Amino acid sequence: MKRLITVIFTGMFFLAGCAMAPVVGGPVSRDKITDGVYDGSYGSGPNRAEVRVTIRDRAITDIQVVEHWAWRGKGAETIVVERIIASQSTDVDAVSGATNSSRVIMNAVQAAIEKAVAKEPGP
Repeated sequence: MKRLITVIFTGMFFLAGCAMAPVVGGPVSRDKITDGVYDGSYGSGPNRAEVRVTIRDRAITDIQVVEHWAWRGKGAETIVVERIIASQSTDVDAVSGATNSSRVIMNAVQAAIEKAVAKEPGP
């Protein structure tokens, strides 16, 4: 019985740490961002992403996924980056089967965009 209780609590602890990341961004306000290169990161559950975002002519022109720790969501990297650049928004459709990884990448880009608004260029 003690072993069963331990297994249940361990499972509950693990699942609590795997909560789905919320989407924290949205459309980019071009009149509020400054050209430059900005780094951003975000983590949720077992997923974490570090990105480098290039802003040119007050638009997102390039996103490099510097690091992405993912259980199954590596396939989200290229697709989510393309969607963000095409829509100029960090709130895009997630990749099926890689929802948390998609959201982690979106939120890492949003963190970089927030630095562009605050005018803190990266390397």
